[in-house]
Amino acid sequence: MGKFRLVNIVSLFLLLLLCMTGFINWLALPRGYGATQGLLLSLRHFLLGVHQWSATLFVITIAIHITFHWGYIRANLKKKGLKG
Repeated sequence: MGKFRLVNIVSLFLLLLLCMTGFINWLALPRGYGATQGLLLSLRHFLLGVHQWSATLFVITIAIHITFHWGYIRANLKKKGLKG
């Protein structure tokens, strides 16, 4: 049960990080290459990098999550009459 809980906690953390960096970049930080907004623009580029890496790690943890639950998925597909 420990590995399931760890994957769930990591995926939740990454999802929250994705949401936070996405909303900050979308709503709070300036777009473009304005010379007057050096620090905020640097922060935007840093958060975009964090957002992209956390998205990659989130996809990997979801793939691991599905792999751990594959037996359950197959059993339910067989129960519904679908191949699994």
